[in-house]
Amino acid sequence: QVQLVESGGGLVQAGGSLRLSCAASGSIFSINTMGWYRQAPGKQRELVGVIISGGNINYADSVKGRFTISRDNAENTVNLQMNSLNPEDTAVYICYATIHTGLGLYAYWGQGTQVTVSS
Repeated sequence: QVQLVESGGGLVQAGGSLRLSCAASGSIFSINTMGWYRQAPGKQRELVGVIISGGNINYADSVKGRFTISRDNAENTVNLQMNSLNPEDTAVYICYATIHTGLGLYAYWGQGTQVTVSS
């Protein structure tokens, strides 16, 4: 059993900052990819940023230069520092990871945390 638990999020004014964290726990042999997606009302889920096990990072074009993703392999956590937020960033932010368990490599999703940016 593997769980991803997010923390952070909330309400912030445009131009402000928030920091999200996600911790993976359970039957983890190793973690391949960790990152964040988001889903706004009426829209499809979209990539925000992910860190691959080799250290490569991919960001959505819409957040480049404003968001920074970081990972602590010892703690099995991934963080998302979000700066210069604007109302278009309002969404449920969902932690994502691909994890090697004793049975194989699987994808896991967190429950999501709401980020609301007011204008």
